[in-house]
Amino acid sequence: MKRLLSGRVSPASQARAASAAGAASAAAAAVQNPPPAPDQTTAAFFDVDNTLMRGASIYHFARGLAARKMFGTATMTRMVWSQLSFRLRGAENPGHIDAARQAALAFVAGQQVADIVALGEEIYDDTMADRIWAGARELTQRHLDAGQRVWLVTATPVELANILARRLGLTGALGTVAESVGGVYTGRLAGGLLHGEAKAAAIRALAQRESLDLARSSAYSDSANDLPMLRLVGHPHAVNPDAALRAVAREEGWPVHDFRSGRKVTMVALPVAAGAGAVAGGMAAGLALRRHRAAR
Repeated sequence: MKRLLSGRVSPASQARAASAAGAASAAAAAVQNPPPAPDQTTAAFFDVDNTLMRGASIYHFARGLAARKMFGTATMTRMVWSQLSFRLRGAENPGHIDAARQAALAFVAGQQVADIVALGEEIYDDTMADRIWAGARELTQRHLDAGQRVWLVTATPVELANILARRLGLTGALGTVAESVGGVYTGRLAGGLLHGEAKAAAIRALAQRESLDLARSSAYSDSANDLPMLRLVGHPHAVNPDAALRAVAREEGWPVHDFRSGRKVTMVALPVAAGAGAVAGGMAAGLALRRHRAAR
């Protein structure tokens, strides 16, 4: 990979990485709840964190592990703060962020995929189900009632994203794919984090596979980081938008849906940035599983 003298990843390398992440996510996407006729060529794509759910889904998963006393609160706090601080310092350097993610993946190397899925199913019921925005849930249902496909598109690991989609009765999910062999995590990503341009790449690949008409499709997100995804479809929507996305939505005339109690809402102590949330959650999950197994 060619890098610029500043240490930043070149635009061409970023584009290749996004394409690889998108292709891996689309290849792993499985249709869980096929929509009824008549409009199966039209889809709605929903971001998860702060769009469909309050806060970061991977963080809620980590909290669920902490509640089961699989690791201490102090340990979790140190991991989250360390990764969030690094994410903020390296926000303009994708190479640094990728290095931090790869380091976090070492914690899940050798772990059973089935163990992660089983924990996710349990924690969804206990920790996540009541954090789904009612208004966002209604939006997904409108598309389902119209016979359209509804896909989640998130940086969250695809195993957790699939649980969310299945429990909500959605078509399926596009998420970050962690490589596994024989049902065991290798500690590597299959392509990279599904974030920014990678989400758009995943949607394009899925649309080609599923014969979707993106010009007639919709997308929903809270963040300007998802502008590549929003601009890809004919009907973009801003949900609980950050300031940058709200400005774009106002300029472009996009619908804005705000389900928060106030326009300015601070999610205290939640690592909502994609890099921080994914890294902290991955580290927490790996550490918890190691301790859980050691206690058997």
